Amino acid sequence: MDDRMNKSDKEAMEKEEKATVATNDEPEINYRGWKAMPFIIGNETFEKLGAIGTLANLLIYLTTVFNLKSITAATMINVFNGTTNFGTLVGAFLCDTYFGRYKTLGFATAASFLGLLAIQLTAAIPELHPHRCAAKESGECEGPTTGQLAFLLMGLGLMIVGAGGVRPCNLAFGVDQFNPKTEAGKRGIDSFFNWYFFTFTFAQMVSLTLIVYIQSNVSWAIGLGIPATLMFIACVVYFVGSKIYVKVKATGSPMTSVAQVIVVAIKKRKLKPVEQPWLSLFKYFPPKSINSKLPYTDQFRFLDKAAIVTPQDEIKGDGSPADPWRLCSLQQVEEVKCLFRVLPIWASQIMYCVTLVQLHTYAVFQAVQSDRRLGNSNFKIPAASYVVFMMLSLTIFIPVYDRAIVPFLRKIRAKEGGITILQRIGIGMFVSIFTMLVSGMVEQHRRSIALTKPTLGVVPRKGAISSMSASILIPQFILGGLTEAFASIGLIEFYYKQFPENMKSIGGSLFYCGLAGSNYFSSLLIFIIHRTTNRTTTGNWLKEDLNKGRLDYYYYIIAGLGILNLGYFLLCASWYKYKGNSDNTPELELHVNGEKQQLDKP
Repeated sequence: MDDRMNKSDKEAMEKEEKATVATNDEPEINYRGWKAMPFIIGNETFEKLGAIGTLANLLIYLTTVFNLKSITAATMINVFNGTTNFGTLVGAFLCDTYFGRYKTLGFATAASFLGLLAIQLTAAIPELHPHRCAAKESGECEGPTTGQLAFLLMGLGLMIVGAGGVRPCNLAFGVDQFNPKTEAGKRGIDSFFNWYFFTFTFAQMVSLTLIVYIQSNVSWAIGLGIPATLMFIACVVYFVGSKIYVKVKATGSPMTSVAQVIVVAIKKRKLKPVEQPWLSLFKYFPPKSINSKLPYTDQFRFLDKAAIVTPQDEIKGDGSPADPWRLCSLQQVEEVKCLFRVLPIWASQIMYCVTLVQLHTYAVFQAVQSDRRLGNSNFKIPAASYVVFMMLSLTIFIPVYDRAIVPFLRKIRAKEGGITILQRIGIGMFVSIFTMLVSGMVEQHRRSIALTKPTLGVVPRKGAISSMSASILIPQFILGGLTEAFASIGLIEFYYKQFPENMKSIGGSLFYCGLAGSNYFSSLLIFIIHRTTNRTTTGNWLKEDLNKGRLDYYYYIIAGLGILNLGYFLLCASWYKYKGNSDNTPELELHVNGEKQQLDKP
């Protein structure tokens, strides 16, 4: 709990959370607030420890236990991560439309446990993985059989199903337990966010250090058994608290309204645009809508035709359209415009996140062929553990940014956040370019030392270990954390604030869909580089042995694509209009039959 919360505040919060909220049409809701948190936060902690504990070292597992080539393993990880992130959109849709968050989370957590158990069995049962060939220094090793690969893919598939339900619902389900209409509930929500991100950070720290070490240096069967056990505990904790949860029912998909606007706009595409659309278009706002009213904007004007009233359109006595598939309101049209305006920005995320993908794949391979000894000891830091420096950079910089940089910028720029959300994202994209340039220079240095100076042995099926200290890789991971602190967090905030209120879960899923696109694009880029450079005199840039390849050239290409992407983003950002803001649509008062009404005028 937040350190600032004293005992009296805590008691007051719990007292207020016992209060029930009722309306004429809705049943009473008994908010339990912090009484439900031991189960929800406990489930969150064990679930994150389980999932991250397996995924953090999965790349090394595929190359050392399943004897897959580096390029194959990296591609598989990219496809897996991409499918997992796209699955959040499906999970959010099913949650909002049919099942609600409680049922979705219960099913997804169970699926995650079964997936982790299946992956653990591939390590524990010899018949489920190929024969080990760690003693070989070169040459081909026996790959997995069809059955072994199918069992592994089944486990990964179950984890995709689990993540698709957990990621878009977990945070929202915790917030559901607090009464948003009371001060105690609002304070509880703020404190819950702190706990949520604390557990996420804690899970990453433990997974990237202790669990990864056990997997790499003790036993894969034990190292993968720990996450599976933790996920089982997460299932138990979640269902034990079932009776005290607030379980919000599914209310239907907000995408139906989006589909209606698009369909009606297509049906009425031959109609002439109306003059003064802010006055002439059909206006209706549902009385129970949670969305904020939006002013008229002159972008995507072809959608305006969905709100043009024709003689064939019928309107009910309450002002709503008789057939929403023939006539839409101006409010609906503007909500769809919000979605359409966000999509070009989302497209730029795909290229930006390719940098993050490399830090989780090829940067790990760089560590494998570097000197990972800690000081003069024989203890070797697991290659996958270097990613922890990216997480540390992110978590250390966030409070500095929030407590020092933002107040300073607020004073000199007179803006609430110091800089706009899009400016924050742009800074992060610029840092991502710099990250790839530094990664390329470090790889060039590592390779040069490996080819010109004595090496420290050989990595089986890869190549010689450069005497360059792996600590030199830390700056690129630190820069990766900074780019996430600016761009990734900025994108999450951007989607959350710019989507209509009833589409927040879809907006949250959009960030993960951007990550999915990055993983797929990265796989495509690897395939193109692999096929193209194989025919050149310099040879394949992405060889198993990094010393014989040119990974630095690959990083420089990503940096070049990042520069082009930054230019595209700046054009989109200059064109973008924030939700609810329109420089040319001030509100005017109009008196009709003695009643004052608000109109938008460009």
